[in-house]
Amino acid sequence: MRKEFSLLILLLLIYGCKNATSSDHTGNLRIANEFIDAFYSFNRDSLQSILSQADESRQGTLYYQRWAECGNYEIMDRHKCIVRNDSLIICPVTVKDDLIGALQIDFYVTDTFHLTIVNQQIRSVITSSNDPVQYYQAKEWVKLNRPELIELPCEGIMEDGTTPCECVQAMVSGFAEFTASEENQ
Repeated sequence: MRKEFSLLILLLLIYGCKNATSSDHTGNLRIANEFIDAFYSFNRDSLQSILSQADESRQGTLYYQRWAECGNYEIMDRHKCIVRNDSLIICPVTVKDDLIGALQIDFYVTDTFHLTIVNQQIRSVITSSNDPVQYYQAKEWVKLNRPELIELPCEGIMEDGTTPCECVQAMVSGFAEFTASEENQ
């Protein structure tokens, strides 16, 4: 009888721990999806609210949101967020944007948001993307051949969030010039 009781307690503990982890993942996935909704709604207040505990990431993420809005990011495929561990959720989102459009290539960029969520709060956001080689070539070309386009609008890029629209629009112009120069060669 005692052995059966011990086994019952052990099973209840295992089941309880499994469900606690599962509900944590469900809560974190919900928060991650709310973040993606807020980011691509281009509503600064919504995003700022969900980033209330992400002190190190807030300003850069708000800047990037405005950059995305002014670069006309349009969601082409919103992939399911992936649970990496108890606090890390990865959310890939494939977008069409003016920068790649200016390069005149058939490619959609996938931005990936790496969200650290602790106690139901986003604590940090790191972004990565699969920008094609042409993106980096155009960016370098603009810096070398048309620095006057980006010097003022892109000053302090990703630091203070003051001019993301002007910066992305200047880069789009520069990318278009890069594409034209490549066609003329």
